[in-house]
Amino acid sequence: MDYFPIFLRLAGEPVLVVGGGAVAERKIDLLLRTSAQVRVIAPELVPGLAERAAAGEITHVATEFSPEHLDGVRLAIAATDKRAINAWVARQAERRNIPVNVVDDRELSRFIVPAIVDRSPVVVAVGSSGDAPVLTRRLRERLESFLPQRLGALAKLAGKLRPTIKARIEDPARRRRFWENFFDGTLAADVLSGREDAADPELPGRIADAVAQIVRTVPDSGEVVLVGAGPGDPGLLTLRALRALQNADVILYDRLVSAEVLDLARRDAERINVGKTAGGAQVSQEEINTLLVQLAQQGKRVCRLKGGDPFIFGRGGEELEALAAAGVRFEVVPGVTAAAGCAAYAGIPLTHRDHAQSLVFVTGHTKSEAGEGDDAIDWDQLARPAQTVVFYMGLGQLERIFSRLRAHGAPESRAAAIVEQGTRAEQRVVTGTLADLAQKAREAGVQSPALLIVGEVTRLHETLQWFNATAAYSVSKQVRLTA
Repeated sequence: MDYFPIFLRLAGEPVLVVGGGAVAERKIDLLLRTSAQVRVIAPELVPGLAERAAAGEITHVATEFSPEHLDGVRLAIAATDKRAINAWVARQAERRNIPVNVVDDRELSRFIVPAIVDRSPVVVAVGSSGDAPVLTRRLRERLESFLPQRLGALAKLAGKLRPTIKARIEDPARRRRFWENFFDGTLAADVLSGREDAADPELPGRIADAVAQIVRTVPDSGEVVLVGAGPGDPGLLTLRALRALQNADVILYDRLVSAEVLDLARRDAERINVGKTAGGAQVSQEEINTLLVQLAQQGKRVCRLKGGDPFIFGRGGEELEALAAAGVRFEVVPGVTAAAGCAAYAGIPLTHRDHAQSLVFVTGHTKSEAGEGDDAIDWDQLARPAQTVVFYMGLGQLERIFSRLRAHGAPESRAAAIVEQGTRAEQRVVTGTLADLAQKAREAGVQSPALLIVGEVTRLHETLQWFNATAAYSVSKQVRLTA
């Protein structure tokens, strides 16, 4: 983040604008909305600014800029058509530690003016660090069409209610839930649609009834939402998963959850890493179960965030059993499992009329708990032709997996692929056969997380990856090692 976004209160504060042309006029229009005291330094003004000066809305000093004009100023904007003058204004402002913006020159600017959507008191600012101003304007246009025109009226109503709600609901977590229910409720919808008239004498009574109803429905206890985060690309989150992530007080996440997904969480939410890594520090499943129960019993809303789908080799069922036994409320939000996401981004169809009529998901941790030499997997079934087999967490067992498949009848020429960092910008795909893929993976330095796909469908990767618009951003980084 190159610029720190901030909203600065300028009401009654002196602001200096150097320049009296059309560009300066646009900036002054925005400044006047904040009730700033705007002083304009320019020999001449365009007609619109001249009218504002005559009306007393701005102060015009009809002269060239000199450093003393910055004395006592809170903010400065240089908007002349001469870069040398703009640079001089910027240098003088920097010497006085006054934030300065030079229009269309981010190198000289201490701050930049974003594209603004104004629903006062709600204000949305969009910036691109000065790299793509047209893009920010396009985003503002979309936000203008998306955000209700009466959003400000709803915000003002919430402001009036805040002291009452704070007095009635002392617990901050319950108070946050109240506001979430309030903004999702019928009263807020009526305000946004204009069905509620601020002048209606019965409105205060209806507001009081609505508030009382919401207060009664805010739960005292916590809850757990088990969320599938998908294989990495935050664009694969479901809308319901995003909402659960942004509503959570505490987030328990594993090592397969990408940083981009975590960035979508509430900034003040507590984050707890409970990921398990081979050979690393471990948080046992029992400890995770206990922590989920304890946090919920403290009244917190917990998001248990798991890579992929929580019910496909994610041990989500075990966690829900523990919650159910403790009487904790829970909800499940399924996610895009790694097999579906990684295969799609790699251009590998998991089923295909000519190559695979069935699909099997299997854990790469192939040894059973019955004993070191026992095996709970039906290798005869996995070795059959005309199917696709996806091994989760199989990278450390490649040699053994390929050996067992060959021992049960799979030919050495059977195609296979490894997808590393699937769906992310760092995605790589290594293709080969049961005879050589393990060696190719070692040579490429493939690391976890990686997914193993065995089946003739993987031969389609070289053809389909180039036409896969969804994964196009990562194609340039893929490793092209083929049989």
